[in-house]
Amino acid sequence: MIYTCTLNPSIDYFIQLEEFQLGSLNRSKETQLFPGGKGINVSRVAKRLGTESTALGFAGGFTGDFLKNFLQSESIAADFVEVLDNTRINVKLKTGMETEINASGPIITGEQQEQLISKINQLEKGDLLVLAGSIPSSMPLTFYSKLSEICKNAGAETVIDTTSPALEETLQFEPLLIKPNHHELGELFHTKVSTVNEAAYFGKRLISLGVRNVIVSMAGEGAVFINQDQVLKAAVPKGILKNSVGAGDSVVAGFLASYTKFGDYEEAFRAGTAAGSATAFSHDLCTKEEAEKLLEQVKIEKIG
Repeated sequence: MIYTCTLNPSIDYFIQLEEFQLGSLNRSKETQLFPGGKGINVSRVAKRLGTESTALGFAGGFTGDFLKNFLQSESIAADFVEVLDNTRINVKLKTGMETEINASGPIITGEQQEQLISKINQLEKGDLLVLAGSIPSSMPLTFYSKLSEICKNAGAETVIDTTSPALEETLQFEPLLIKPNHHELGELFHTKVSTVNEAAYFGKRLISLGVRNVIVSMAGEGAVFINQDQVLKAAVPKGILKNSVGAGDSVVAGFLASYTKFGDYEEAFRAGTAAGSATAFSHDLCTKEEAEKLLEQVKIEKIG
């Protein structure tokens, strides 16, 4: 079973405006509410691609109820730890350009953290846990590392999609996959990564530290996949960028949906790239039809 863990989920409030004027009354053209958070995005896209998962994390208040009800309406299993404060609301202003206003989220107590840990302790060999997104300021930066250690001891796999230093703490537990973008990869090694060859070089260094597979997103340059045996570059399909929210999470979901079915890393990389591009070209997270339509356009090149 795949589990996704979102420590600081949200309700994402999308507001479409013709234009935005600071200090004036602005009227929306269109508004939408969606559950947000990187792990939740992975669960939603995986479901659309035909792969089941259970969403874990923290939820509270009327916004937490909205979150759980929305996932239930999409037939996605959820097992959140209840917190006292409301799940946060993030505002996404779309006026041609995209502006995000993200709230800080509720305080997570030590007791609530232990409740989540007890859920992770039930994972077994064959299970897979996706740890995605930032760690709330009320929690230790080593929390992902702690969950990764539990999974490794149980024989369960982990996928990590977060930033340093929380990401760096997890490398020793040999995650199945990490997915930094080129900026985040550079931060790990205190340098700047701007080319495919640099991404391949530093990706190989991550492999030497125990990570089994790395996907580095390179924005318009596509993506690079690195493991012990190969380095692959995927050219992204051509399309109009409409949405940056959830594209990276869709890469993870597409990769896992393919890999758990077929066990082929190259095809999983292709599927992840297609799903990420499909979300970027859509106003919402991608559908299965949109992702499959782009599959043939994802050209994979082997790098020596």
